[in-house]
Amino acid sequence: MQLNPISWPALTEALADRITDLTPADGSPWPRVAVDGAPAARTGELTEALAAALRTRGRPALRVSTTGFWRAASLRLEHGRHDPDSYYDLWLDTGALWREVLGPLSPDGTGRVLPSLRDPATDRATRAPYTELPPGAVLLLDGSLLLGHGFPFDLAVHLRLSPAALARRTPEADRWTLPAFARYDNELHPAQTADILVHADDPRRPAWTT
Repeated sequence: MQLNPISWPALTEALADRITDLTPADGSPWPRVAVDGAPAARTGELTEALAAALRTRGRPALRVSTTGFWRAASLRLEHGRHDPDSYYDLWLDTGALWREVLGPLSPDGTGRVLPSLRDPATDRATRAPYTELPPGAVLLLDGSLLLGHGFPFDLAVHLRLSPAALARRTPEADRWTLPAFARYDNELHPAQTADILVHADDPRRPAWTT
């Protein structure tokens, strides 16, 4: 696998060009893009930059973060606050993502998407209004452990950190999640299954597979 060094602005523009040309294989009028990676990889920053770059190309884009679709604390913390297997298996409400985001963007969907369901800090409903996406608008879904759920992504970008870099850049309070990311690498091999791999060990100098 050949990795090519690139700057973050150049990567954003290259990805935006590719997304602009996306045609969903299932006939959906809404391209669905995943930006997958651990919180330390800062997927949200890339996704926000992509949304802005797409809008300058005349393509509306909606960013949705998986943290807005975590299950209620009573469910995700059932086995304690620091259980990596629960983090891996239970935190993300995949059913809600299907119902509120991916289902409406299926070929026969309405395009009416809920950007967030629950505030992860307050554990309360965000009461976010639904957003009507016109045909051609792009969904940018970012977050951790996104691959392997059968989500119908038209393009999946994985921001990879080596185990050492992930440990170094993960705050001490969140280091209990590290076994979940090791399990993700071992079971789902996101570096191989994603369409585009971005190595982000050095936050100033990424490298990618074009």
